[in-house]
Amino acid sequence: MIYLDHNAITPMRPDARAAVRDALEVFGNPSSVHAAGRAARDLLDCARDRVARAVGAAPAEIVFTSGATESAALAIRGVLGAAPAGRRRLVVTAVEHPCVLSLARALERAGTPLTVVPVDRRGQVDPEAFRAALGPDVALACAMRANNETGVVLPVPALAAAARDAGAPFFCDAVQAAGKIPLDVRGLGADLVALTGQKFGGPRGAGVLWVAPGLRLAPVLGGEQERGRRAGTENLPGIAGLATALEAAVAAVAEEGPRLAGLRDRLEAGLLAAVPRARVNGAGAPRLPGTLSITFEGCDAEALLMAMDLEGVCASAGSACHSGSTRPSGVLLALGLSDADARATLRLSLGWTTTAEDVDAALRIVPPLVARVRGAIAGSA
Repeated sequence: MIYLDHNAITPMRPDARAAVRDALEVFGNPSSVHAAGRAARDLLDCARDRVARAVGAAPAEIVFTSGATESAALAIRGVLGAAPAGRRRLVVTAVEHPCVLSLARALERAGTPLTVVPVDRRGQVDPEAFRAALGPDVALACAMRANNETGVVLPVPALAAAARDAGAPFFCDAVQAAGKIPLDVRGLGADLVALTGQKFGGPRGAGVLWVAPGLRLAPVLGGEQERGRRAGTENLPGIAGLATALEAAVAAVAEEGPRLAGLRDRLEAGLLAAVPRARVNGAGAPRLPGTLSITFEGCDAEALLMAMDLEGVCASAGSACHSGSTRPSGVLLALGLSDADARATLRLSLGWTTTAEDVDAALRIVPPLVARVRGAIAGSA
């Protein structure tokens, strides 16, 4: 199998898998005061310390969650719930992950004012346009660090500075950035940052929300766990695996980044040379090293993906959260693509298991399949 869908989920690292197995033997509840509970608490505290060190935070600022969706919901609902009178509006970019945009739209329908800041044809946000969207009524501004579909890296420090000047807290979805490019939560200038273990070789069902000191955050769930910010018994095996995977991914960034960028560039150049009427989305903007969004004009991405799957190549047409949807990608539409071109776009995402042999195999397999799918579409017209 040639796995080119790391932005959806990355295979678990062996050391993370071992950490999960070991934590399964620690059966106590971290909130209990007896010996078994203290052992669980020690493991939880150790994982919190490790995560904090990996992202440049203090342990008390780390909140463990079930993943990115919950982290985003806690950040957005928590800040809105604690916002002072007169600050109710939410500002987001047009290319946010569905866990942010869908929630923002739901809140808008319930009465929360919402401003969506557009992007240019590269998928990049203009800091001045973002600044212009802010004002004294903004409760929270949101912008992701790197887009999950195009890999475009947004200028978050500049966007966060604009929010700070407007007196608004800033939330950053850094899910795709963690372990792929350097990440220092304080250096971003954000007030809240979300991560999830499954994107950098950790287990599913474990995530992180970093909360800056002093930020008021209303709990979404009741209960006293996680310093009263997130209720529920902590997922100790998942958290242990997340901490181990994050440490490994962060330690490898300096080497893995250039390696994956080289493989991505090789794949990109090969597909552009072999497939007529192909173009890269996000070209010219800073991008994650392992993400390639490519449009094959006149093709159907879903049909292409099924044909690729039969040949042993795993990829996606965009966000895995919208897989199977009949709607074209909102991210690609925000870049100015037509419905037809958005439906003709493939996302190929590389990760720690990707090899040069995988790239070479994809370059042998994908171009003739594109030609076949295009031919079938032309024949049925």
